[in-house]
Amino acid sequence: MDPNNHTPLRAVALVCTLSPSPAPSSSQLLAEQTMAALAEHGVTGKTIRIADHDVKTGVKTDLGDGDAWPEIRDTILGCDILVLSTPIWLGHPSSIAQRVMERLNADISETDDEGRMLTYGKVAAVCVVGNEDGAHKVSADLFQGLNDVGFSLAPNAVTYWVGEAMQGTDYQDLDKTPEKTAGTTATLAANTAHLARRLKAAPFPAS
Repeated sequence: MDPNNHTPLRAVALVCTLSPSPAPSSSQLLAEQTMAALAEHGVTGKTIRIADHDVKTGVKTDLGDGDAWPEIRDTILGCDILVLSTPIWLGHPSSIAQRVMERLNADISETDDEGRMLTYGKVAAVCVVGNEDGAHKVSADLFQGLNDVGFSLAPNAVTYWVGEAMQGTDYQDLDKTPEKTAGTTATLAANTAHLARRLKAAPFPAS
């Protein structure tokens, strides 16, 4: 952590595994490792596994009748950093990740007093796990969507691990974190925290 910069930052990681707790999850593991890396840069926060909550399908900020999204949305808006962690399914982000993006899309019409989206000044990052190649494609999908709904992206804003094709080893099954994945996670954390602090100090101009 930069000793000359003590601006506190908050982060939330949304884990988009299809499996509710307490099932083990590679997406959960990589998200937790990313949050630990962010903590080294003075970032605090928590991890939310979306499958544990009744996040309804739709494109509104509140779909009523027990919808868990409004509380999760409040957490996101109270943070400086959003981490989105997803497995690869059929070459795409999980259906839960897509649902999160659809719910975030409802905020496009919400603005502050200066006409900026409420997500302006917030920084996003992505974690991807899977058993075959596709991490670049999945991160590209999520990057575009996150940028559309107002989040900023630092350089190297994705960390990922993909296993050998047509094999059954998951990230959570590894004896230790691969050096390259650990290094990529560290870079994501450093760059994301750096950008979040800069945007906190110098907000985007009014729209």
